Amino acid sequence: MTADTSPIILAFSGGLDTSFCVPWLKENHGREIITATVDTGGIDANAAAKLRQRSVALGASEHVLLDCKSAFFDSVLRFLIAGNVLRGQFYPLCVGAERGLQAAELARLALMRNATTVAHGCTAAGNDQVRFEVALRTLNPDLQVLAPVRDNNWKRDEQIRYLKEHGLPLPDQGSAYSINRGLWGITIGGKETLTSAGSIPEEAWVLSSNAFSKPLESSTHTLGFRGGIPVSLDGQAMQPVKLIEKLESMAGAYGIGRGIHLGDTVLGTKGRVAFEAPAAITLITAHRELEKLVLSAQQARVKDTVAAIYGDMVHEGKQLDLAARDIEALLLSSQQRVTGEVSFTLRPGNLFINGSSSPHSLLAATRGVYGESAGEWTATDTLGYARILALTGTLQTRAAGKSPADA
Repeated sequence: MTADTSPIILAFSGGLDTSFCVPWLKENHGREIITATVDTGGIDANAAAKLRQRSVALGASEHVLLDCKSAFFDSVLRFLIAGNVLRGQFYPLCVGAERGLQAAELARLALMRNATTVAHGCTAAGNDQVRFEVALRTLNPDLQVLAPVRDNNWKRDEQIRYLKEHGLPLPDQGSAYSINRGLWGITIGGKETLTSAGSIPEEAWVLSSNAFSKPLESSTHTLGFRGGIPVSLDGQAMQPVKLIEKLESMAGAYGIGRGIHLGDTVLGTKGRVAFEAPAAITLITAHRELEKLVLSAQQARVKDTVAAIYGDMVHEGKQLDLAARDIEALLLSSQQRVTGEVSFTLRPGNLFINGSSSPHSLLAATRGVYGESAGEWTATDTLGYARILALTGTLQTRAAGKSPADA
């Protein structure tokens, strides 16, 4: 049997786990290692340069940086906005939403490099190991997937010792908090998030550490949507990625989108993570208010039902399943009239929606005035409608043999 000499594609973040994987895989599999970083937000030019330098220093034969921010919006974020997806009605799937796209890009790179193997640095404790493997096996069932840290149960101190013994550079270990950053927000893990009792300290927040100690004056802004997609901020047309990045800076300074999410992991246990998602929370809140103006109650109810399922699929790494395409088709259809503007005011810790307007407003379409005049029906119509609406209850009362006095 001929030995596999194709390169191993390693998902590379530059942290301890993936840094350890480069020399360990090279030593134990005797193959070239190509590190790949899929940029779905949060990587500037300086960070990109450091990733490349670290990869080379660790022994990789090549480092690839894939700019996928626009693809991330087009394939995932637009649907999370369309569905107003908040896990536990609170958490906007900050970083986990990226994994399906990242896995797809790794599989695509493997095909381009004639590689039969993809590796990642996930541990056995988190959600990402499942997300990566589900997505990779969906895309290419024949692809071999390696997870050295998980499968060998390497501890952090063992990885550090291995790198030191091999004279290889260690990643920065200065912070007591694990921080993951992407286009849709930031997650922060620390000793406080291992229990359910308390918050992380104020200085641990990345975007909003000064939001309350040095509060900004309130400011009012306008978001524009076309077909459910954010297209402008304060009257200035922007591509979605730039708009999200602008909103993150703007709303983050007010402490918008800050929280600690307690929920269910993919594996069925409870997990807790701090997050900052100012752009996600601002966009979802504004989008939801615009939808209230242009969608019927039945449209909103149907959409909310499938959007919850879609959020679960993204959380579990199943967004490549064909069922997700079916839900996306419904979400796209629901957004045809979600066009208009939403005015909002930012205050420290508070996002207030002032109002919304749309050429497809159902409020403006009625001839009546709520609480003042009917316009669309007569008093006789209302009486008949109320009698018919009460018919089920009337029949149930009769069938129970109850009189008004018994009720």
